[in-house]
Amino acid sequence: MELVALRTFQAVVEEGGILAAARKLNTVQSNVTARIRRLEEELGAELFFRKGRGLELAPPGRVLLDYSRRLLMLERQTAAAVRQVGEATGELRIGAMETFAALHLPRALKAVRAAHPGIELRVFTDTSARLADRAIQHKLDCACIAGPVIHPELEFSELLVEELVQVHAAGHDPLQQPLILFREGCAYRTRALAWQRSQGHALADAMEFGTLEGILGCVAVGLGWTLMPRRVVEQSPHAADLVVETVPPAIAAVPTGMIRLREAPPLAALATLAAALQEGA
Repeated sequence: MELVALRTFQAVVEEGGILAAARKLNTVQSNVTARIRRLEEELGAELFFRKGRGLELAPPGRVLLDYSRRLLMLERQTAAAVRQVGEATGELRIGAMETFAALHLPRALKAVRAAHPGIELRVFTDTSARLADRAIQHKLDCACIAGPVIHPELEFSELLVEELVQVHAAGHDPLQQPLILFREGCAYRTRALAWQRSQGHALADAMEFGTLEGILGCVAVGLGWTLMPRRVVEQSPHAADLVVETVPPAIAAVPTGMIRLREAPPLAALATLAAALQEGA
């Protein structure tokens, strides 16, 4: 099996079809189709069910997808490890919750850039659950998420304990307002819903936003209340319009750390990132 064939197969799966995969790979559809057929011939199995113009992963395809992700990640990590013997080059893919990215990443990324100028840094923000999934799928080298994290494929290293606080606008009673949340998969969302239940709020009375500033902006004008890390609120441009109240430690204290695959080889740039984050915690 050639790695280019595995990349093509993975692109077809992730993009949802031959045409989209060809666009992503900057090639023509016939090349994508030929590589998939050659891969099926080599393996002696059909990787997709073909339904009209659509494709659906067959059981052998699901097995290959898992192994192809591992092989392609290993190829990338091997290249990075070899390059680190001399001048470090390559790519470091970092995931982070939006709040963590806003508070802690800039200074740490500056330290990585200074120590490893040849490394290209790519940052992705999402919920803790989605970032963990991306790490398991070999799409991220590491991710900074809310813990604790217990998973057989992931290693979790605690960096700090974030304090969540209840936030609402001055002159508004949060008991009479809806909860404003990040999307499903956010660890803060789970704690906010638990705190909501304990305070007698109606569980159905909630709004969802995808950005940190969207949530705090709406809270600041009195549209609802939320739970957010204290430091995020203190640094927000809306801070003057927000009232901060403490919540019990079981809700407030959120261990936050870095996850990476247990089987992944050590990367010098990743060690620099972790050390910089701990120093700035």
